[in-house]
Amino acid sequence: MNIEVICTGDEVLTGKIVNTNFSYISQKLDDFGLSLTWETTVGDDRDSLLLAFQLAGQRADAVIVNGGLGPTVDDLSQEIAAKAAGVELALNEHWLATMEAYFAKRARVMPPNNKKQAMLPVGAEILDNPVGTACGFAVNIGKARFFFTPGVPRELRRMLEDQIIPRLLAKAGQQTAVFLKRFHSYGIGESHADTLLAGVEALAPDGSVKLGFRAHYPQLETKLTARGVDINDIRRKLAPVEAEVRKRFGNFILAEDDQTLESVVLSELEKLKGTLTIVESFTGGQITGRLAHLPGAEKILRRGIVARDLTEICNAVSLLNEPDGITREAAEAVARAAQKQTGTTHALAVLIDLDEGADRIEFAGTVCLAIATADDVAVRRSRIVGGRDWVRLGAVEMGLDCLRRYLQRLPVVERIDFEKVE
Repeated sequence: MNIEVICTGDEVLTGKIVNTNFSYISQKLDDFGLSLTWETTVGDDRDSLLLAFQLAGQRADAVIVNGGLGPTVDDLSQEIAAKAAGVELALNEHWLATMEAYFAKRARVMPPNNKKQAMLPVGAEILDNPVGTACGFAVNIGKARFFFTPGVPRELRRMLEDQIIPRLLAKAGQQTAVFLKRFHSYGIGESHADTLLAGVEALAPDGSVKLGFRAHYPQLETKLTARGVDINDIRRKLAPVEAEVRKRFGNFILAEDDQTLESVVLSELEKLKGTLTIVESFTGGQITGRLAHLPGAEKILRRGIVARDLTEICNAVSLLNEPDGITREAAEAVARAAQKQTGTTHALAVLIDLDEGADRIEFAGTVCLAIATADDVAVRRSRIVGGRDWVRLGAVEMGLDCLRRYLQRLPVVERIDFEKVE
């Protein structure tokens, strides 16, 4: 099945906003074995939109159009969809009532221009949007089935997963029982992971499990897409492959499915009835920021201390004898002092000594981190190469992952692919 995505909007065409919606659509379709053949980006121009719709209707079997469903004058998707399909626009009373209820629930009066969002091509199939006012819809143009989606990311994502992918799978004649298992890891590069997992797909019968990767430094997502008659059939086929992935990746698996590294860390601290202090230098509070917004963090995260200068850090944690530079011993002393001063069960200190000179691919930083409790400490030192951002992102991930390992009683020091061996 040939699938095309059309992204609309002057701000997308001119690069004023990054088109994250397209990357999400393409990745999500790939998760379910649905591949794209074309992608088109077009501005808010009637003639250009009409031509894009007509061309897609000639060459694709299914088309996802993103954007242009809002209430303003430059939102043109409904109008041009009707013209391309050769039908009129008509007020959809059901969606109008849905929008009015949406505003009433929020104690707001619906602006008159929102009525435009209920004007749909005659005969269009509504695609529900439970988290917004933009009505998604499906209509035939040429030989293709078009699915029109809102540009707001959370609205698009809900509609794509709940409404569109099941319809695409049915249209493709594929089994609609599909399950995606995801493993998140830190410390294993994509090529290394591919080598480690060679042959795991063969553990599932009849080629029903597909292995894939999505690298987004510093993490790697490993995907197992499984098909079957029903969910029980899928779980039976998937079980030996899941077990083998866990065996081969071992301690490097930091989370699964919708879990995140930070949510796992918080969960482990909750189990221990623990509390946490974080001390950061070059990472600029990003480790604390990964945890602070999560539900329950207010009971666990007691303090975040951020400073670029080691003297300032020592003053903040009342460490009287300042270490001579950033070393393992310095990280240990800072973590112990922070834990003692704040009275938390755990303290994490991540200190970074940057190389001098211009930012470049060879630019590196030495990461010294320590995790301290009242009667124990674990320390790790690493060299990360790849530029200032690479060092910063790697240090944030390493700090959280070492804390995760410590809380799960795993080795804190284990060789990773992203560090330079000296």
